[in-house]
Amino acid sequence: MIKQLKAFTINMVAGANIATILLMILAGYSDRLHPADHPVLSCMGMTFPIFLVVNLLFLFFWVLFKWRKIWIPIAGFAFVYFPLTLYMPLNMRQELPEGTIKLISYNVCSYGGNYKYEEGFDTVYNYLKRQDADIVCIQEDVDAWRQYVFIRYQKTYPYNDTTVFYNNAQGMNAIGIHTRYPIIRKERIPYQSVGNGSVAYFLQVGADTLLVINNHLEGTHLSNEDRANYKRMLRGKMERDTAKEESMLLLEKLGNAAAKRAPEAEIVHQYIESHRHYPIIVCGDFNDNPISYSRRTIAEGLTDCFEKSGRGIGLSYNQKGFFFRIDHILCSEHFEPYNCQIDDKMDASDHYPMICWLKMRDKP
Repeated sequence: MIKQLKAFTINMVAGANIATILLMILAGYSDRLHPADHPVLSCMGMTFPIFLVVNLLFLFFWVLFKWRKIWIPIAGFAFVYFPLTLYMPLNMRQELPEGTIKLISYNVCSYGGNYKYEEGFDTVYNYLKRQDADIVCIQEDVDAWRQYVFIRYQKTYPYNDTTVFYNNAQGMNAIGIHTRYPIIRKERIPYQSVGNGSVAYFLQVGADTLLVINNHLEGTHLSNEDRANYKRMLRGKMERDTAKEESMLLLEKLGNAAAKRAPEAEIVHQYIESHRHYPIIVCGDFNDNPISYSRRTIAEGLTDCFEKSGRGIGLSYNQKGFFFRIDHILCSEHFEPYNCQIDDKMDASDHYPMICWLKMRDKP
C-alpha cells in the first residue's frame, strides 16, 4: 500500500513538473504571438521567471527524492534555452578595446521619478556628467523649466536635441539626445500615439554617419490602484475570488497595451530595414519585457546588447513587484557590444540607466 502511494505521488509530481514545463515553453516563446490576435497569451513572457523558479524547485525535489527523474526539469530548461539566455544571460565581463562608444539609455521620469532627491535634475545631470558617455539617450526628457535644463546639458555636451511629443494640461513627454557627435539631422518615426514616440538621429562619427533611434513605446497605463492590487496579489493578501478577478482585469489591460505597442514596433522595424546601410543603434524604454512581441520585432536582424554582453536578469524598472527589464539597447552588425549593464545604484528615477560600450567593426 505504501509502495503504491509512493508511486502515485511520484507520478503526480512528475505530471505537475511536465505541466509546468509546457507552460514555461509557452511563456518563453510567447513573443511569437501577435498581441492583437492573442492579447493575453502574448503577455505570458512576464510569467516566464515564475515557471523557471518552479521548475528549479522540481529539480531540487527530484535530487532529494527520486534522482532518476531529474531529466524532466533538465529537459525543460533545455527546451527554453534560447528565451532563458535572453532573459538572463551569463556573459563574462570583457576588456574594452580602444575606440569604443559609450552609450547610456535612461528614462529619467521627467527628472522626478524618485522623490527622495530634492534636486532631481541635478542628481541625474551630475550622474551623467560623471559617467562621461559619448551618447546619452533620454526618455521623458522634460520638466517645467526646459530652457534651463537645456543650458545645463550644453555645458557637458556640445550637441543636444529634445523632441516633445505632447505638452498640455495632462502633462508633458519627450525624448532627447545629448552627445559629443554632431547631429546631422533627425526624423520622427511616424506612428500614432497620444504621448509616446520614436526619433531617429543621424550623427557624424568620424567619417561615418551613425543612426541612433531613441524610443519610448506605449506604456501599460496601469493606475496606482492597479499596481497596488498587483502587489497585494503577489503577497497573497487578497481573497481568492477577488485575486482571480483582479488578475484577469490586469491581464486585459496589459494585453491591450501590448496590442497598441505592436504596430509601433512594426513601424520602427520597417524604418530600421529601410536604413540598413547605416551603422545603427536602437535604444530606449520599450515598456515591454525581453520576451515580448515588441522587443522581438524591433530586435529582428539586430544584436540585443544585453543578451550578447550582459549578465543576470538586468532589472531596469525598479518599482517593487515589477521584476522586468523593459529598457533595451540593440545594434546592427556594424558593432560589437561590450559589458552592457544596468546601473542599479542610480535610483533617481523609476528606471535604472542602461549602459553599453560599442566598438565599430573594421570595414571589410
